[in-house]
Amino acid sequence: MAGGGAEFLRFDGQRTNEQAGSIQGYNGLPGAEPLDRSELYQLWIRQELFDGKFIVRLGKSLPSADFGNVLRPVPLAEQRLFIPAVSGLLYTPVFKNPTLFGTMPSYYNSACGVTLTLAPVKWWYLNYGFYDGNVARGIQTGTTGPHFNGYYFNIAETGFSWRLGENDLPGKIGAGFWHQTGRLNGRNGISENGTSGFYLFGSQRLWYRHPDKDSSGISTFFQFGTNDSETRPVNHYFGMGLTAFGLVPSRPKDSMGCGMSWAWLNPNVFQRSSELMFQGYYQAHLIAGTYLEEPAISYIPTPGASPDLDGAWATTVQVTILF
Repeated sequence: MAGGGAEFLRFDGQRTNEQAGSIQGYNGLPGAEPLDRSELYQLWIRQELFDGKFIVRLGKSLPSADFGNVLRPVPLAEQRLFIPAVSGLLYTPVFKNPTLFGTMPSYYNSACGVTLTLAPVKWWYLNYGFYDGNVARGIQTGTTGPHFNGYYFNIAETGFSWRLGENDLPGKIGAGFWHQTGRLNGRNGISENGTSGFYLFGSQRLWYRHPDKDSSGISTFFQFGTNDSETRPVNHYFGMGLTAFGLVPSRPKDSMGCGMSWAWLNPNVFQRSSELMFQGYYQAHLIAGTYLEEPAISYIPTPGASPDLDGAWATTVQVTILF
């Protein structure tokens, strides 16, 4: 089966994370400047081979959707148990492991490349990606065409899923290795010839309130990452969180959750050794299937931008309209 996709992005934002002194980003929407941009976000073709067991995608896409994606739930045949995402957290690390900051193309800097997926069985997969790696050079790949100049981002990931106990609680784990090529420049004249890293993530449903009826219950997830870079902002990372689905009376589609995100910062880039962040949220379906409102509160006790900064509190309200 062959197919394709195209997506256009318009973004207008402010330096909200910078105002809080946050390196990780308590708000996952604003990224690198320019903060007012229009771009061809995705344009790709996709071909399935061998009855869908081998998939090739070529073009401009979002590698962070295919690699290190802890939010993607385990596919289930039972539609009543379906959840759209493992968590509704708004902070950046849940979308992209901070040890990949400054290397892997992601929102909103998508990039051109190829993604290969091998999935011979439902419970195991192997992904490989090769992309324009000029994000590491500070190029806004989302707003420019492809570059072929020795800066490339390579990544491979494998993972598997399972069902536990008499209620078939779904879980999954994934692990990946990546390598960035090219001369990378950092602060104070420091440079390096490429860099590499490793990451791990997983999620597990802990409890179903009504296992034979709906998806209400509790899930958890974790993330880990490390790299050997002398120039990238984050060297090590650990994060985790809990999500409750449909536990509020008369609100079966609502969810709420909390998360912890801890990044060990590169001493060549920052004076503070680490940045710790907490966030809690409530996602309310106000008009079923079309309108979602999500308030979130974040606390950053050790903002990474400077050791002189006190802890920062931030509130965020995100509204999503589906049409």
